[in-house]
Amino acid sequence: MSGPLVVVAGPTAAGKTALGAALAERLGGEVISADAFAVYRGMDIGTAKPPVELRQRIPHHLIDIADPRETYSAGAFVRDARLAIASIQARGRVPVVVGGTHFYVRALLHGLFAEPPKDPGLRERLEAEWEADPASVRARLQGLDPEAAARIPPRDRQRTLRALEVGLVAGRPMSELWRAQQASLPAFEHVMLGIVPPRGELHARIETRVGSMLLAGLLGEVRSLLLQGVPRGAQALKAIGYRECARVLDGEWSVDRARDEMIVATRRLAKRQQTWLRSEPAVEWLAGFGEAVVDEVVALLEARRGPDARARQGTG
Repeated sequence: MSGPLVVVAGPTAAGKTALGAALAERLGGEVISADAFAVYRGMDIGTAKPPVELRQRIPHHLIDIADPRETYSAGAFVRDARLAIASIQARGRVPVVVGGTHFYVRALLHGLFAEPPKDPGLRERLEAEWEADPASVRARLQGLDPEAAARIPPRDRQRTLRALEVGLVAGRPMSELWRAQQASLPAFEHVMLGIVPPRGELHARIETRVGSMLLAGLLGEVRSLLLQGVPRGAQALKAIGYRECARVLDGEWSVDRARDEMIVATRRLAKRQQTWLRSEPAVEWLAGFGEAVVDEVVALLEARRGPDARARQGTG
């Protein structure tokens, strides 16, 4: 590869989008979105996609590339991101990977571990067990793979069952398989930037963002997706905001209830994102939000990348 990636990571609402775009502009680069839901067309408000005018000024990749009726996978992301990186670097520009789906970031940097083959019969039995008693399934995962149980949210049925299935088929915890993969060299030379905002300020920003999404028409966006035939069980509609608004449209919840649930779920997501980031090696930590830390980052990259970085400033 012709140069290192710049990876902007951190909790939701910390200003990753603004920082990534500002860095791309300063360094002569292009942004690669690492967001599991921004890939879907028609999901703009709830995924906080960069504004169209920003994307017109600074090239953004892997946004609006998938149909929300289909499932976009980590494997597809790695494939598409590698193609985007090669294209960006071939133009002599800097790839800036931005996003909160850290599973995607990890897969890009370290590769996806070789999973054992799926066992449909075992998966069917695990699904039946989950329907009967989710708590017992979680307890089973805790006994088999405590690390995965700590990492996967208790109500995340899909990831819980997959971790159990992998562990039972492979005869080794999925977390152990992951660690073996992580021990390999990263696929790309990279600089990992970790945004660490003050907790109270982050929570306030999350609350403001949720309110703004509802005012901007998130309910209408979800209604439109359902009218287009996106099934209720689609991966896309598992995103925070979409699942809550679907319950409002079904008459189960009030808008106020949905707003409160969205805030709680987003705070939990932010906490998981920060936990993941702390587990990453060689992170350059940044205290603040978004564009406020651009100068600090540029100076850091200049020191690490030498005079070529200075020569690229202002060329984007």
